[in-house]
Amino acid sequence: MKKDKQELTAETFKEEFGIDLKDLLKFYDIRILVLKLLKSNVPDKLKKSTFKRIIRLYYIAQKGTGYSSEYEIVYKYVDWIAAVPWNTFTADELDIEKIRTKLNESHYGLNQVKERILSYMAGLKLKYQREGLQNKDKPLVIRHIPVLLFVGLQGLGKTTIAYSIANALGRKFVKISLAAFGDVLQLRGKPKNYPDAEPGMIVKALVKAQSLNPVILLDEIEKVSADPKVRTDIHAALLEIFDPSQNTDFVDRYIDYPIDLSYTFFIATANSLSNLPAALIDRVEIIRFTSYSDEEKIIIGKNYIFPKILREFGLRSDELQITDKAWPLIVRPMGIDAGLRQLKRTLTNIARKVAYDILTNKTTKVIITPQNVKDYLPDVGYLG
Repeated sequence: MKKDKQELTAETFKEEFGIDLKDLLKFYDIRILVLKLLKSNVPDKLKKSTFKRIIRLYYIAQKGTGYSSEYEIVYKYVDWIAAVPWNTFTADELDIEKIRTKLNESHYGLNQVKERILSYMAGLKLKYQREGLQNKDKPLVIRHIPVLLFVGLQGLGKTTIAYSIANALGRKFVKISLAAFGDVLQLRGKPKNYPDAEPGMIVKALVKAQSLNPVILLDEIEKVSADPKVRTDIHAALLEIFDPSQNTDFVDRYIDYPIDLSYTFFIATANSLSNLPAALIDRVEIIRFTSYSDEEKIIIGKNYIFPKILREFGLRSDELQITDKAWPLIVRPMGIDAGLRQLKRTLTNIARKVAYDILTNKTTKVIITPQNVKDYLPDVGYLG
């Protein structure tokens, strides 16, 4: 590898490619590509193959025959491979109590879920300590974290707890929604010979995170496609991504070069396991999310959701208040809801109406009670 790096310096460029680097820099458009590639952290083997494509552009430019369409293709490719965070990592924070605190700050209840997550993190920390995998002189970067699959109905906090895990670990967070994926190439990338060629969602997530070890949330993996063949292809791709024996050399069809996904922490969500193959289920650690009780929803609404919604609408706590007796009516205005999404929508609707009344000088303060709660709840579907 060191030899390759030496061959790619300006001094040995001619020896490697049979052309002087200064000649390439004479053409402004080509100079842009050359400098971007030279300054990037692209692996040497990929860098060399890409320089060959740039040199081809140089020879076309010399002939004066024009190369605009091919230049755009190469420019786009160089732009993407230079954006991939090759060998760029964020340091992991495996402080179990800090992770516990972060989870408790962002989520009320879900104690069994939290304990399962903490047990996985504790197991990783002990392994790294006992096996001497952590270099004390370098930041901690964990590999081969088990893939977690959060299973439960909508609105139970699967996505937000995944974000809280990333935040507690000090990792970047990126969400990929797999619902209704129509083609496996959306995940794997479209080859360079495609008219609309581009990387797949995995590479795009790494680029967005600018880190090779983010937390990537694959949302609703059981809803990838109604087409059985497409669903099978996507599940096969997920098997490769989740398998620690394969994901060290994940090849996106557009980038066309191995990318090590063993540092990435994958978390998936599903409403149920019914559409998932046994082989995929075997690759993940399942954590089930159960429904919230009305009492839990009231506590979460009071202490977590309502304060955020007040800030979102610029309302002060003295301008909008909800009495204790009104909360049960707010928690279930439209019947039984296992999660929190309807509660958020209801509180948002209340805040929006109060904000409107304040702006139009109809009031300066609103106290929600059982007597007036109907005036602020959504009109459709109220059960009383």
